[in-house]
Amino acid sequence: MSELRTDRLVLRGWRESDLAPWAAMHADPEAREHFPGTLTREQSEASVARFQADLDQRGWGWWAVEVKATGVFIGFTGLDPVDEDLPFTGVEVGWRLARPHWGHGYATEAARAALDHGFGTLGRTEILAITTATNLRSQAVMRRIGMTRDPADDFDDMTVPEGPLRRSVVYRLRSDDRRSAVSG
Repeated sequence: MSELRTDRLVLRGWRESDLAPWAAMHADPEAREHFPGTLTREQSEASVARFQADLDQRGWGWWAVEVKATGVFIGFTGLDPVDEDLPFTGVEVGWRLARPHWGHGYATEAARAALDHGFGTLGRTEILAITTATNLRSQAVMRRIGMTRDPADDFDDMTVPEGPLRRSVVYRLRSDDRRSAVSG
């Protein structure tokens, strides 16, 4: 399994010690504002088991993120194949951080590391990011990491109950566009 490092962060496999803060994050209504609801401790633990199984099998996926200087677990970031029920295919980049760690640039920094891995190590030619139309904070991160949105890609996620969270937006970054942005 790959471990990714940035100036301030380590993206790594999951540990037993991550379970309590992960579950607390998913029990926080504000942290889950752009999802249909909060998760139970059991649901949170099951997601960690799936994430670690993917990391063990593929060597990439949803990594746990910790602050390098303190070793504090702050959330997750990574890459994953898009769900089969979506109207497109590909690999998406994503992140989710506990509220105390918002606003420090961690999501942007971790997402850039995941993109580097996706384009460099995995040889992807395009990486997507998907969120609700209401999640303006994540959309700002998507723009900061060089992604662009074509409203023609937006869709209604039929796995989400009817309401403001159903409308999803898609951002894309192609490897050629990323190289141009980095060199320009």
